[in-house]
Amino acid sequence: MRVLGIDPGSRHTGYGVVENVGDRLVPVLFGSLSLPASMELPTRLGSIFTGIRRIIEQASPTEMAVEAVFVSRNARSALILGHARGAAMAAGIHGGLQVFEYSALEIKQAVVGYGKAEKSQVARMVGLLLGLHDLQDPHAADALAAAVCHIHARSFPTLYSPAQRP
Repeated sequence: MRVLGIDPGSRHTGYGVVENVGDRLVPVLFGSLSLPASMELPTRLGSIFTGIRRIIEQASPTEMAVEAVFVSRNARSALILGHARGAAMAAGIHGGLQVFEYSALEIKQAVVGYGKAEKSQVARMVGLLLGLHDLQDPHAADALAAAVCHIHARSFPTLYSPAQRP
């Protein structure tokens, strides 16, 4: 199984492709699409869609895992984040991928073992799991974590309730 994980954002969208090879998790491709704040939102959304489509063409994932929108106090920020997620998800569907969503809590639980882990703990554990000892991009780390979470959910379905998982 080869999974494209997405950490959506209108300015920085992290991506990470992880392949499950036997009992190992192998990083295939990861990074982030960084877009200038001066770029108009519709143009940024188009860039996210195009960028994710290129990644799908390059890495050939079979499924996509996207971090779900968290509830925000700022409705405008949540709406913009929702647009970025939508652009990424549309790119995945357009690329023929089945798309799955996971909350930040589920991703942290699957990767670190603690749903309220700090971002630095997630990045460190992703680095350990994937043999990436110098993972500097926090957006890529979060995207890789989403991919790892999905692989765990598919590999160990009894650990995830049927209401939440594929």
